[in-house]
Amino acid sequence: MQSTQNLEKKYIEESGNLRDVAVIGIGETRIGELWDKSLRELGIDAGLSAIKDAGVKGEEIEKIYIGNMSAGSLINQEHIAPMIADYAGLDDVPAVRVESGGASGGMALTEGYLSVASGLHDIVVVGGAEKMTDVGDQEAKKILSSTADWEWESIFGATFDSLYAMMARYHMLTHGTTKEHLAAVSVKNHANGSLNPNAQFQKEIPLKVVLNSPTVSDPLTMFDCAPLSDGAAAVVLCSADKAESYIDEPVAILGTGMGADHMAVHDRRDLDTMKATHIAGEKAFSMAGLKPDDMDFAEVHDNYTISEIMAIEDLGFFPKGGGGPATERGDTSLHSKIPVNTSGGLKAKGQPVGAVGINQAVEAVLQLRDQAGKRQVEDAEYGLIHNLGGTGASAVVHILGRWR
Repeated sequence: MQSTQNLEKKYIEESGNLRDVAVIGIGETRIGELWDKSLRELGIDAGLSAIKDAGVKGEEIEKIYIGNMSAGSLINQEHIAPMIADYAGLDDVPAVRVESGGASGGMALTEGYLSVASGLHDIVVVGGAEKMTDVGDQEAKKILSSTADWEWESIFGATFDSLYAMMARYHMLTHGTTKEHLAAVSVKNHANGSLNPNAQFQKEIPLKVVLNSPTVSDPLTMFDCAPLSDGAAAVVLCSADKAESYIDEPVAILGTGMGADHMAVHDRRDLDTMKATHIAGEKAFSMAGLKPDDMDFAEVHDNYTISEIMAIEDLGFFPKGGGGPATERGDTSLHSKIPVNTSGGLKAKGQPVGAVGINQAVEAVLQLRDQAGKRQVEDAEYGLIHNLGGTGASAVVHILGRWR
Protein backbone atom coordinates (compact mmCIF):
# COMPACT_ATOMS: atom_id res chain seq x y z
CA MET A 1 0.00 0.00 0.00
CA GLN A 2 1.34 3.42 -0.95
CA SER A 3 2.29 5.79 1.86
CA THR A 4 0.28 8.95 2.44
CA GLN A 5 3.29 11.01 1.32
CA ASN A 6 3.52 9.13 -1.99
CA LEU A 7 -0.19 9.47 -2.57
CA GLU A 8 0.06 13.21 -1.91
CA LYS A 9 2.97 13.59 -4.34
CA LYS A 10 1.05 11.70 -7.02
CA TYR A 11 -2.06 13.81 -6.35
CA ILE A 12 -0.16 17.10 -6.74
CA GLU A 13 1.50 15.92 -9.96
CA GLU A 14 -1.81 14.81 -11.45
CA SER A 15 -3.54 18.07 -10.52
CA GLY A 16 -0.79 20.20 -12.05
CA ASN A 17 -2.37 20.14 -15.52
CA LEU A 18 -5.78 21.36 -14.38
CA ARG A 19 -7.13 24.82 -15.23
CA ASP A 20 -7.95 27.29 -12.48
CA VAL A 21 -11.65 27.39 -11.57
CA ALA A 22 -13.72 30.15 -9.98
CA VAL A 23 -17.13 30.40 -8.35
CA ILE A 24 -18.97 33.25 -10.06
CA GLY A 25 -22.50 32.82 -8.73
CA ILE A 26 -24.26 31.55 -5.60
CA GLY A 27 -27.84 30.97 -4.51
CA GLU A 28 -29.65 29.17 -1.72
CA THR A 29 -33.10 28.82 -0.25
CA ARG A 30 -34.14 29.18 3.33
CA ILE A 31 -33.67 25.89 5.21
CA GLY A 32 -36.29 24.29 7.40
CA GLU A 33 -39.58 22.42 7.20
CA LEU A 34 -40.71 23.95 3.93
CA TRP A 35 -44.16 22.45 3.50
CA ASP A 36 -45.11 24.89 0.72
CA LYS A 37 -42.16 24.00 -1.55
CA SER A 38 -41.50 20.88 -3.62
CA LEU A 39 -38.03 19.52 -4.33
CA ARG A 40 -38.14 20.84 -7.88
CA GLU A 41 -39.20 24.30 -6.70
CA LEU A 42 -36.36 24.40 -4.16
CA GLY A 43 -33.82 23.32 -6.77
CA ILE A 44 -35.11 25.81 -9.30
CA ASP A 45 -35.13 28.70 -6.80
CA ALA A 46 -31.53 28.08 -5.74
CA GLY A 47 -30.27 27.45 -9.27
CA LEU A 48 -31.88 30.49 -10.85
CA SER A 49 -30.61 32.68 -7.99
CA ALA A 50 -27.06 31.46 -8.63
CA ILE A 51 -27.37 32.00 -12.40
CA LYS A 52 -28.69 35.52 -11.85
CA ASP A 53 -25.90 36.25 -9.38
CA ALA A 54 -23.32 35.08 -11.94
CA GLY A 55 -24.82 37.05 -14.79
CA VAL A 56 -24.64 34.12 -17.22
CA LYS A 57 -27.19 33.22 -19.85
CA GLY A 58 -28.93 29.87 -20.01
CA GLU A 59 -27.34 28.99 -23.32
CA GLU A 60 -23.86 29.43 -21.79
CA ILE A 61 -24.41 26.67 -19.23
CA GLU A 62 -22.88 23.44 -20.48
CA LYS A 63 -23.71 20.97 -17.70
CA ILE A 64 -25.54 20.66 -14.41
CA TYR A 65 -24.53 18.52 -11.43
CA ILE A 66 -26.98 18.00 -8.57
CA GLY A 67 -26.19 16.43 -5.21
CA ASN A 68 -29.06 14.46 -3.72
CA MET A 69 -29.11 11.64 -1.22
CA SER A 70 -32.43 9.87 -1.59
CA ALA A 71 -35.23 11.54 -3.55
CA GLY A 72 -36.47 8.12 -4.65
CA SER A 73 -37.21 7.07 -1.07
CA LEU A 74 -38.17 10.47 0.31
CA ILE A 75 -40.48 11.76 -2.44
CA ASN A 76 -40.78 8.77 -4.83
CA GLN A 77 -38.94 10.64 -7.57
CA GLU A 78 -35.80 9.39 -9.25
CA HIS A 79 -34.07 11.02 -12.25
CA ILE A 80 -34.26 14.36 -10.49
CA ALA A 81 -31.37 16.17 -12.21
CA PRO A 82 -33.03 16.45 -15.65
CA MET A 83 -36.36 17.14 -13.92
CA ILE A 84 -34.98 20.20 -12.15
CA ALA A 85 -33.15 21.33 -15.30
CA ASP A 86 -36.34 20.92 -17.32
CA TYR A 87 -38.50 23.02 -15.02
CA ALA A 88 -35.78 25.67 -14.78
CA GLY A 89 -35.99 26.15 -18.53
CA LEU A 90 -32.65 24.40 -19.10
CA ASP A 91 -34.07 21.22 -20.63
CA ASP A 92 -31.35 21.09 -23.30
CA VAL A 93 -28.53 21.10 -20.73
CA PRO A 94 -27.19 17.66 -19.67
CA ALA A 95 -27.85 17.15 -15.97
CA VAL A 96 -26.39 14.52 -13.65
CA ARG A 97 -27.32 13.51 -10.10
CA VAL A 98 -24.45 12.72 -7.69
CA GLU A 99 -25.08 10.58 -4.60
CA SER A 100 -22.67 10.02 -1.72
CA GLY A 101 -24.88 10.12 1.36
CA GLY A 102 -24.32 13.31 3.31
CA ALA A 103 -21.39 14.16 1.03
CA SER A 104 -23.56 14.25 -2.10
CA GLY A 105 -23.33 18.03 -2.44
CA GLY A 106 -19.58 18.15 -1.90
CA MET A 107 -19.00 15.33 -4.37
CA ALA A 108 -21.17 17.11 -6.94
CA LEU A 109 -19.01 20.20 -6.42
CA THR A 110 -15.91 18.10 -7.08
CA GLU A 111 -17.40 16.71 -10.29
CA GLY A 112 -18.32 20.20 -11.46
CA TYR A 113 -14.89 21.50 -10.57
CA LEU A 114 -13.15 18.70 -12.48
CA SER A 115 -15.29 19.19 -15.58
CA VAL A 116 -14.19 22.83 -15.78
CA ALA A 117 -10.62 22.29 -14.58
CA SER A 118 -10.10 19.57 -17.21
CA GLY A 119 -11.11 21.93 -20.01
CA LEU A 120 -14.16 19.89 -20.95
CA HIS A 121 -16.55 22.70 -19.98
CA ASP A 122 -16.25 26.43 -19.31
CA ILE A 123 -19.42 27.06 -17.28
CA VAL A 124 -21.35 24.56 -15.16
CA VAL A 125 -23.97 24.81 -12.44
CA VAL A 126 -23.62 22.66 -9.33
CA GLY A 127 -26.58 22.32 -7.01
CA GLY A 128 -27.76 20.32 -4.05
CA ALA A 129 -31.32 19.70 -2.94
CA GLU A 130 -33.20 17.54 -0.46
CA LYS A 131 -36.79 17.33 0.75
CA MET A 132 -36.62 15.47 4.06
CA THR A 133 -39.93 16.36 5.71
CA ASP A 134 -42.42 14.83 3.27
CA VAL A 135 -42.10 11.62 5.29
CA GLY A 136 -42.29 11.19 9.06
CA ASP A 137 -39.24 11.58 11.31
CA GLN A 138 -38.82 7.85 11.85
CA GLU A 139 -39.00 7.07 8.13
CA ALA A 140 -36.54 9.88 7.35
CA LYS A 141 -34.13 8.55 9.96
CA LYS A 142 -34.45 5.05 8.52
CA ILE A 143 -33.62 6.37 5.05
CA LEU A 144 -30.66 8.31 6.44
CA SER A 145 -29.45 5.15 8.21
CA SER A 146 -29.21 3.46 4.82
CA THR A 147 -26.08 5.57 4.19
CA ALA A 148 -24.38 3.45 6.86
CA ASP A 149 -23.80 -0.27 6.22
CA TRP A 150 -27.38 -1.55 6.10
CA GLU A 151 -26.57 -5.25 5.93
CA TRP A 152 -24.07 -5.30 8.80
CA GLU A 153 -25.21 -2.38 10.98
CA SER A 154 -28.64 -0.88 10.38
CA ILE A 155 -30.52 -4.16 9.93
CA PHE A 156 -29.33 -5.25 13.39
CA GLY A 157 -30.65 -2.09 15.04
CA ALA A 158 -27.63 0.20 14.86
CA THR A 159 -29.22 3.56 14.07
CA PHE A 160 -27.37 6.51 12.61
CA ASP A 161 -27.63 8.19 16.01
CA SER A 162 -26.23 5.20 17.88
CA LEU A 163 -23.26 4.77 15.52
CA TYR A 164 -22.18 8.36 16.11
CA ALA A 165 -22.88 7.91 19.83
CA MET A 166 -20.38 5.01 19.84
CA MET A 167 -17.77 7.31 18.31
CA ALA A 168 -18.56 9.97 20.88
CA ARG A 169 -18.30 7.54 23.78
CA TYR A 170 -14.98 6.16 22.49
CA HIS A 171 -13.64 9.70 22.04
CA MET A 172 -14.65 10.52 25.61
CA LEU A 173 -13.02 7.40 27.01
CA THR A 174 -9.82 7.84 24.98
CA HIS A 175 -9.29 11.60 25.18
CA GLY A 176 -11.31 12.81 28.15
CA THR A 177 -13.84 14.63 25.99
CA THR A 178 -16.89 15.61 28.05
CA LYS A 179 -20.56 16.28 27.49
CA GLU A 180 -19.78 19.94 28.15
CA HIS A 181 -17.34 19.89 25.22
CA LEU A 182 -20.02 18.42 22.95
CA ALA A 183 -22.57 20.93 24.18
CA ALA A 184 -20.18 23.81 23.50
CA VAL A 185 -20.31 22.93 19.79
CA SER A 186 -24.09 23.22 19.82
CA VAL A 187 -24.08 26.49 21.75
CA LYS A 188 -21.56 28.06 19.37
CA ASN A 189 -23.33 26.93 16.20
CA HIS A 190 -26.72 28.12 17.40
CA ALA A 191 -25.16 31.49 18.21
CA ASN A 192 -23.86 31.68 14.63
CA GLY A 193 -27.17 30.46 13.24
CA SER A 194 -28.98 33.26 15.04
CA LEU A 195 -27.15 35.65 12.67
CA ASN A 196 -28.07 33.73 9.49
CA PRO A 197 -31.40 34.70 7.89
CA ASN A 198 -31.55 31.39 5.96
CA ALA A 199 -30.94 29.18 9.00
CA GLN A 200 -33.60 26.79 10.27
CA PHE A 201 -32.90 27.77 13.88
CA GLN A 202 -32.17 31.45 14.49
CA LYS A 203 -32.05 31.46 18.26
CA GLU A 204 -29.18 31.15 20.72
CA ILE A 205 -29.33 28.23 23.15
CA PRO A 206 -27.79 28.22 26.66
CA LEU A 207 -25.37 25.48 27.65
CA LYS A 208 -27.67 24.15 30.38
CA VAL A 209 -30.49 23.67 27.87
CA VAL A 210 -28.25 21.52 25.68
CA LEU A 211 -27.00 19.47 28.64
CA ASN A 212 -30.50 18.93 30.01
CA SER A 213 -32.18 18.08 26.71
CA PRO A 214 -33.56 14.54 26.19
CA THR A 215 -31.09 11.77 25.41
CA VAL A 216 -31.18 10.49 21.82
CA SER A 217 -28.40 7.91 22.11
CA ASP A 218 -26.08 8.26 25.09
CA PRO A 219 -24.04 10.46 25.31
CA LEU A 220 -25.78 12.45 22.54
CA THR A 221 -28.80 14.55 23.43
CA MET A 222 -31.38 16.18 21.18
CA PHE A 223 -29.26 19.33 20.87
CA ASP A 224 -26.20 17.28 19.87
CA CYS A 225 -28.01 16.20 16.68
CA ALA A 226 -28.68 18.22 13.53
CA PRO A 227 -32.27 18.38 12.27
CA LEU A 228 -33.55 16.78 9.07
CA SER A 229 -34.44 19.65 6.75
CA ASP A 230 -35.66 20.81 3.37
CA GLY A 231 -33.56 23.15 1.27
CA ALA A 232 -31.39 23.72 -1.77
CA ALA A 233 -28.28 25.61 -2.81
CA ALA A 234 -26.37 26.19 -6.04
CA VAL A 235 -23.13 27.65 -7.36
CA VAL A 236 -21.98 28.56 -10.86
CA LEU A 237 -18.43 27.52 -11.75
CA CYS A 238 -16.38 29.07 -14.53
CA SER A 239 -12.90 28.76 -15.97
CA ALA A 240 -10.69 31.37 -14.32
CA ASP A 241 -9.71 33.05 -17.60
CA LYS A 242 -13.36 34.01 -18.21
CA ALA A 243 -14.52 34.64 -14.65
CA GLU A 244 -13.87 38.37 -14.50
CA SER A 245 -15.91 38.96 -17.64
CA TYR A 246 -18.96 38.03 -15.54
CA ILE A 247 -18.37 39.45 -12.05
CA ASP A 248 -15.83 41.64 -10.29
CA GLU A 249 -15.24 39.31 -7.34
CA PRO A 250 -15.03 35.65 -8.33
CA VAL A 251 -13.84 33.23 -5.66
CA ALA A 252 -11.12 30.73 -6.52
CA ILE A 253 -11.29 27.00 -5.79
CA LEU A 254 -7.67 26.42 -4.78
CA GLY A 255 -7.71 22.80 -3.72
CA THR A 256 -9.95 19.77 -3.55
CA GLY A 257 -9.53 16.32 -2.06
CA MET A 258 -11.60 13.19 -1.49
CA GLY A 259 -11.08 10.45 1.05
CA ALA A 260 -12.61 7.06 1.82
CA ASP A 261 -12.79 4.51 4.63
CA HIS A 262 -14.56 1.26 5.53
CA MET A 263 -18.33 1.48 5.20
CA ALA A 264 -18.99 -0.29 8.51
CA VAL A 265 -17.81 1.43 11.68
CA HIS A 266 -16.70 -1.90 13.20
CA ASP A 267 -14.08 -2.28 10.44
CA ARG A 268 -12.45 1.10 11.15
CA ARG A 269 -8.94 1.28 12.55
CA ASP A 270 -10.01 3.83 15.18
CA LEU A 271 -13.38 5.13 16.33
CA ASP A 272 -12.03 8.52 17.40
CA THR A 273 -10.95 9.64 13.94
CA MET A 274 -12.29 9.85 10.39
CA LYS A 275 -9.61 8.56 8.04
CA ALA A 276 -11.56 9.82 5.02
CA THR A 277 -11.54 13.36 6.43
CA HIS A 278 -7.83 13.23 7.18
CA ILE A 279 -6.96 12.05 3.66
CA ALA A 280 -9.31 14.50 1.95
CA GLY A 281 -7.88 17.38 3.98
CA GLU A 282 -4.27 16.47 3.22
CA LYS A 283 -5.01 16.29 -0.50
CA ALA A 284 -6.82 19.63 -0.55
CA PHE A 285 -4.11 21.41 1.44
CA SER A 286 -1.37 19.95 -0.76
CA MET A 287 -3.13 20.96 -3.95
CA ALA A 288 -3.71 24.50 -2.65
CA GLY A 289 -0.18 24.81 -1.31
CA LEU A 290 -1.62 25.85 2.05
CA LYS A 291 -1.88 24.47 5.57
CA PRO A 292 -4.45 24.55 8.38
CA ASP A 293 -2.91 27.65 9.97
CA ASP A 294 -3.57 29.57 6.74
CA MET A 295 -7.34 29.12 6.98
CA ASP A 296 -9.42 32.06 8.19
CA PHE A 297 -12.58 29.99 8.70
CA ALA A 298 -13.94 26.49 8.15
CA GLU A 299 -17.35 24.96 7.47
CA VAL A 300 -17.25 21.37 8.68
CA HIS A 301 -19.84 18.61 8.70
CA ASP A 302 -21.49 18.77 12.13
CA ASN A 303 -24.42 16.39 11.73
CA TYR A 304 -23.58 15.58 15.36
CA THR A 305 -21.52 17.64 17.77
CA ILE A 306 -18.92 14.87 17.96
CA SER A 307 -18.57 15.11 14.16
CA GLU A 308 -17.35 18.69 14.42
CA ILE A 309 -14.89 17.86 17.17
CA MET A 310 -13.45 14.96 15.19
CA ALA A 311 -13.35 17.03 11.98
CA ILE A 312 -11.37 19.95 13.41
CA GLU A 313 -8.89 17.42 14.81
CA ASP A 314 -8.63 15.30 11.65
CA LEU A 315 -8.21 18.40 9.47
CA GLY A 316 -5.25 19.52 11.56
CA PHE A 317 -6.70 22.57 13.30
CA PHE A 318 -6.22 20.95 16.71
CA PRO A 319 -4.42 17.81 17.96
CA LYS A 320 -6.39 14.64 18.58
CA GLY A 321 -8.30 15.12 21.80
CA GLY A 322 -7.92 18.90 21.61
CA GLY A 323 -11.09 19.70 19.68
CA GLY A 324 -13.44 19.61 22.64
CA PRO A 325 -11.38 21.79 24.99
CA ALA A 326 -10.66 24.22 22.12
CA THR A 327 -14.37 24.63 21.44
CA GLU A 328 -15.13 25.14 25.11
CA ARG A 329 -12.40 27.81 25.32
CA GLY A 330 -13.94 29.67 22.38
CA ASP A 331 -11.10 28.95 19.95
CA THR A 332 -13.60 28.15 17.19
CA SER A 333 -16.09 30.94 17.88
CA LEU A 334 -16.97 33.62 15.36
CA HIS A 335 -14.19 36.08 16.17
CA SER A 336 -11.49 33.58 17.12
CA LYS A 337 -8.39 32.47 15.20
CA ILE A 338 -10.29 29.76 13.30
CA PRO A 339 -14.06 30.37 13.28
CA VAL A 340 -15.85 27.09 12.58
CA ASN A 341 -19.34 26.85 11.07
CA THR A 342 -20.01 30.57 10.79
CA SER A 343 -23.25 29.70 8.97
CA GLY A 344 -24.57 27.85 12.01
CA GLY A 345 -23.51 24.55 10.50
CA LEU A 346 -25.87 21.65 10.00
CA LYS A 347 -26.73 21.94 13.68
CA ALA A 348 -28.44 25.34 13.40
CA LYS A 349 -28.57 26.23 9.71
CA GLY A 350 -30.15 22.84 9.00
CA GLN A 351 -29.43 19.57 7.23
CA PRO A 352 -31.00 19.16 3.79
CA VAL A 353 -28.66 16.23 3.31
CA GLY A 354 -27.86 16.38 -0.42
CA ALA A 355 -27.50 20.16 -0.33
CA VAL A 356 -25.12 20.42 2.64
CA GLY A 357 -21.87 20.58 0.66
CA ILE A 358 -23.24 23.33 -1.58
CA ASN A 359 -24.65 25.27 1.37
CA GLN A 360 -21.13 25.20 2.79
CA ALA A 361 -19.72 26.53 -0.49
CA VAL A 362 -22.26 29.36 -0.50
CA GLU A 363 -21.20 30.36 3.02
CA ALA A 364 -17.52 30.28 2.03
CA VAL A 365 -18.17 32.53 -0.97
CA LEU A 366 -20.17 34.98 1.15
CA GLN A 367 -17.31 35.18 3.64
CA LEU A 368 -14.69 35.68 0.91
CA ARG A 369 -16.82 38.39 -0.74
CA ASP A 370 -17.34 40.17 2.60
CA GLN A 371 -21.08 39.61 2.25
CA ALA A 372 -21.78 37.50 5.35
CA GLY A 373 -23.33 40.34 7.32
CA LYS A 374 -23.25 40.06 11.11
CA ARG A 375 -21.34 36.77 10.97
CA GLN A 376 -18.59 38.14 8.71
CA VAL A 377 -15.06 36.98 9.50
CA GLU A 378 -12.75 39.99 9.33
CA ASP A 379 -10.26 40.02 6.41
CA ALA A 380 -11.06 36.45 5.38
CA GLU A 381 -8.76 35.29 2.56
CA TYR A 382 -8.96 31.49 2.74
CA GLY A 383 -11.67 29.09 3.84
CA LEU A 384 -12.15 25.34 4.04
CA ILE A 385 -15.35 23.34 3.54
CA HIS A 386 -15.67 19.71 4.66
CA ASN A 387 -18.53 17.38 3.71
CA LEU A 388 -18.97 13.88 5.17
CA GLY A 389 -20.86 10.89 3.77
CA GLY A 390 -22.66 8.37 5.97
CA THR A 391 -20.69 7.62 9.13
CA GLY A 392 -17.42 8.60 7.45
CA ALA A 393 -17.00 6.19 4.54
CA SER A 394 -16.58 9.19 2.23
CA ALA A 395 -15.40 12.74 2.72
CA VAL A 396 -14.57 15.69 0.50
CA VAL A 397 -12.70 18.89 1.30
CA HIS A 398 -12.43 22.06 -0.77
CA ILE A 399 -10.29 25.11 -0.11
CA LEU A 400 -11.47 28.43 -1.48
CA GLY A 401 -9.73 31.78 -1.59
CA ARG A 402 -10.14 35.42 -2.54
CA TRP A 403 -9.54 36.28 -6.17
CA ARG A 404 -6.07 37.67 -6.84
